[in-house]
Amino acid sequence: MLTQLPEWQKLTEHFDQQQDVHMKSLFEKDSERFERFSLTAAGMMLDYSKNHITDETISLLVDLANANKVAETRDQMFSGHEINVTEHRAVLHTALRNFSGQPVYVDGKDVMPEIEATRLQMKEFVESVSTGERKGYSGKAFTDVVSIGIGGSFLGPKIMSEALKPYRQKQLDVHFVANVDGCHLRDVLANLNPETTLIVTSSKTLTTQETLRNTQSAKEWFLKTATQADVKHNFACVSTNIEAAETFGIDKANIFPMWDWVGGRYSVWSAIGLPLALAIGYDNFQEFLKGAFELDQHFQQAPLDKNMPVILALLGIWYRNFRGAQSQVLLPYYHYLRGLPAYIQQLDMESNGKSVTLNNEEVKYATGPIIWGSEGTNGQHSFHQLIHQSKTPIPVDFIMPLIPDCDYKTHHDMLAANCFGQSQALMEGQTEEQVIAAMAKAKCSPEEIKNLSSHKVMKGNKPSNTLLFDKLDPKTLGSLIALYEQKVFVQGVIWQINSFDQWGVELGKALGNKVLSKLSDANSTLTMDGSTNGLVKLYRQRK
Repeated sequence: MLTQLPEWQKLTEHFDQQQDVHMKSLFEKDSERFERFSLTAAGMMLDYSKNHITDETISLLVDLANANKVAETRDQMFSGHEINVTEHRAVLHTALRNFSGQPVYVDGKDVMPEIEATRLQMKEFVESVSTGERKGYSGKAFTDVVSIGIGGSFLGPKIMSEALKPYRQKQLDVHFVANVDGCHLRDVLANLNPETTLIVTSSKTLTTQETLRNTQSAKEWFLKTATQADVKHNFACVSTNIEAAETFGIDKANIFPMWDWVGGRYSVWSAIGLPLALAIGYDNFQEFLKGAFELDQHFQQAPLDKNMPVILALLGIWYRNFRGAQSQVLLPYYHYLRGLPAYIQQLDMESNGKSVTLNNEEVKYATGPIIWGSEGTNGQHSFHQLIHQSKTPIPVDFIMPLIPDCDYKTHHDMLAANCFGQSQALMEGQTEEQVIAAMAKAKCSPEEIKNLSSHKVMKGNKPSNTLLFDKLDPKTLGSLIALYEQKVFVQGVIWQINSFDQWGVELGKALGNKVLSKLSDANSTLTMDGSTNGLVKLYRQRK
C-alpha cells in the first residue's frame, strides 16, 4: 500500500518537522530561493518558490515518484502500452500531437499513418470551409458553425476557442451547444441561416443521449428549409460509429474518425478539435498541437526534479496527502483564459476522482482534489477572502501572460500588479503589529484599534505557484493544457489509480437513460427508489 512505503513514511516525518515553518522565514534565510525553485519549459516559466518546501522536500517527493515508477509508467504511456487496465486500452492522446517522425504502436500496429491521414482530412476540410470553396446545400458559403457535443467533446473545443479569440477567423462564427436544455439550442439557432450553417456533431459512439437529441433537433430545424438529401452538405461528424452517421445522412467524406485509446477529456487534440480548427484556422490548430508536443518532449526528457508537470504533481501530492488540502484553485489573470478552471476541473476530477487502486483495493488516502477557480481580479473581490483568512489550506495556481492582446497597456500593468500582489499577500500575510501601525498612521482611535486590529490580521503562509508566459498564442495554449494533463497523469500513477476510466460518469448516463424511459412512457410502472418515483410522478403531472 502507498502509505506503507518507506518514502511515504519519510515524507510524514518531514512534514512533522516542517509544519510550523513560515514561508517568510524561508525567504529570509535564502536570497536565491526564487532562482532555485523556478524553471522554464515549452515557453512557460513556473515560480514554485512560494510553497512549503525545501530542497529536502523536493528530494523526498521525487523519491516517492521513483518508488511508484512514474518514469517507467510515463514511457509505457507514450509507447502505447495498455495502461488503462480497466478498459483494456492504450492511452495515446500524446500520439495525436506527435511530430517526432517516430512510429507509435498499438497492438503491433503503427497508428501514426492513420493520425496523419486524419490531420490531412481535417486540414482540407477546414481550408475548404474557410475559403468558401466548400458550400452549403444552396451554394452559399458557410458563415456559422454549430458544434454539438458534451463533456470533453464540447468543453475542449469551446474553451480553447475562447482562449484563442484573438486568433479566430473573422469570416466564420463558431457556436457550441452541449446542454440538453432546449433553450440553449433554440437560442443558438434563432439567428442562424440553415443555408450557411455547418453543423458538426461529436460523439465517440453516437449513443450519448444529450448529443443525439441536440443533433436531431438541429436536423429538424435544418429540414424546415432543406431536404434529407441536403444533410450531406451541411452536416459533419466526429465518431467511431460511421454506420450510424451515414444513416443520419452525413456524407462519408465528412465523417472524421476517433479511436478508443483517446478519452473524451483528452480528445481536443483529435478530430474532436475540428470546431476549434474551424474557429482559428488549421495552421493555428497545428501550432496548438505542436505546443503540446513540445511540453511532452520536456516531460519525457527532463529529470524529475526539473520537470515542470512532475513538480506540479508532487506539490499537489504534498498538499493533498500531507498538509490537508481538499481543493486547488486556478486563477487565470487573463480574460480569454477564464474558462480554464472549468476545463482543468473536468480533466483532473474525472481522471483522479477514484477510490479503488489498480490492485482492486479500496483507497485509504485522499486522491483527486476539488478543482475550482475563476479569472483573477474578479475573485479578489469575493472568494479570495476565504483563501486569505480561513483555516482551510487551498493551494493556488496564478496564471498570466506577460504581453497582453489589447492596446490598454496600463490595464495589464494593473492586472500583473494584482496577480503578483495576491501571491505575495498570501505568502507573507499581515501581522498584528503591522495592522496596529497602519491604523495608528491612519489616525484611528485606540478603541478602534483595539476592537478592529485582530480582524485585519492575516497569518499568510498560504502556498501558490505562478505560471507565466509571453503571450497566449496557440502554441503556448497547447503547452499549457498538456502541462496540466501530464500533472494529472503523474498524480494518478503515485496514487496507484487508473486516471483514464470514468465509471461514475457511465453510471450517471445509464441511470439517466432509465429515468428518461419512465418520463417518455407515462404508463410505465415506477420501480425506482421512493424519492425518484415521486419526482417522476410530479414531472408527469406537470408535463
